[in-house]
Amino acid sequence: METKFTRSRMMIKKLLEDHPLNKIIKVKGWVQMIRKQPPIHFIQLNDGSCIRNLQVVVTEDFESPDILKNITRGASIQVKGTLIKSPKPEQPYEMHANDIIILGISSPSYPINKQARSLDYLRTIEHMRIRTPVMKAVHRIRNTLSFAVHEYFQKIGCQYVHTPIITSNDCEGAGETFTITTQYPKDEKPKAMYRKKELFKEPTFLTVSGQLHGESYACGLGDIYTFGPTFRAENSNTSRHLNEFWMIEPELCFINQEDLHNLSEDFVKYTVNKVLTDNKDELELLYKRNSLLEDRLKTISKNDFARVSYKEAIEILKEQFPTDEEFKKEDIKFGLDLPSVMEKFLTEKVYKKPVMLYNYPKCIKSFYMKSNEEKDQTTVQAMDMLVPGIGELIGGSIREESYEKLESIIKEKGITNLNWYLDLRKYGSVPHGGFGLGFERLVQLCTGMTNIRDVIPYPRYPKHVYA
Repeated sequence: METKFTRSRMMIKKLLEDHPLNKIIKVKGWVQMIRKQPPIHFIQLNDGSCIRNLQVVVTEDFESPDILKNITRGASIQVKGTLIKSPKPEQPYEMHANDIIILGISSPSYPINKQARSLDYLRTIEHMRIRTPVMKAVHRIRNTLSFAVHEYFQKIGCQYVHTPIITSNDCEGAGETFTITTQYPKDEKPKAMYRKKELFKEPTFLTVSGQLHGESYACGLGDIYTFGPTFRAENSNTSRHLNEFWMIEPELCFINQEDLHNLSEDFVKYTVNKVLTDNKDELELLYKRNSLLEDRLKTISKNDFARVSYKEAIEILKEQFPTDEEFKKEDIKFGLDLPSVMEKFLTEKVYKKPVMLYNYPKCIKSFYMKSNEEKDQTTVQAMDMLVPGIGELIGGSIREESYEKLESIIKEKGITNLNWYLDLRKYGSVPHGGFGLGFERLVQLCTGMTNIRDVIPYPRYPKHVYA
């Protein structure tokens, strides 16, 4: 079905693509820069439809020159004028203004000046930083990736499921939880929670993962995916962690370990290719900031990912990883939860492309992962996808489908409140599996941004909630 909505203005993106010459056109946007060289003035205008600006030229024939005194950086204006070819090759088209209306004035204290502002500074004005070219580029790519997530899973026949944000389970081991309470101590001193007064009659948390709820819907719909906010109450003040982020979690029935590996690789390639196709202007800007980004994206797009067992990776690290006082040779052994520096070493130094590590030790993975009992009593059918520049991008597994085995593990670990989860194995259990992908890390991968706080609109991290 076709959409019927039309705008009363022409968007700058369409103007620069269709370039209807010598016609009267109306555009609206924000002033990125104004250069006054009487009698001629130059205005760089952007309306958010693309990262390119439209150059507006105000000549000596302009009928209301006084209005230019009130136009400053950041102001919003409406311009009527004619598009013509520009004499300068770097700006092939420009608009000669016939009429300008100020829609919103901008104070002289506008915090984003024409000099490049550091990302550290921009984090202090989170509500304004989207007005800068680099943040526009990042969030336009984030938009492309959001759309690509839904497009990909819908194309392969997965149903989109909204799993709850408020939950009574903590997905056991997925991360520290935020506890929900309706009580607030007036003196701000910690107090015990009085269950009789609580809205919910059992401990409830903000979700750390939609996986367990997603599994229940996969058992009716076959293949599903979730894409929503996730919360981890970890006091980790690093450039790689957030307390609130978005997570993509598909769950597919009747699949095996190789299917899961193929799904993970295909999904990442699809989303990266979508950005390479749809965000050429944004990438051109970001390539200038990160000289490695272009090669990394093209490597992901064109090459098969390496598939390496955990045991093989440990042997490679023993032989090749440069050890020091922090990482001793004897510490690299079976059962080590690989630190990010070792993950990056495998992708950037050894294989020089994404690596799929699989068959991890049971002792460092979650209770619901299926054991490799026929092959190896000590490993589970878990996988992590490691990518250059990021480290771990995806973590997933084949789930244990046996009621008896899962019940035994749950009892052994003393896990409670999961009878409903066991029911999924009690009534028509099937082999199934899936993965979790932190969406912000995917945005980092495709933009080359090194700090995760720069790829989400309003980052939440320890001691920081901006607005």
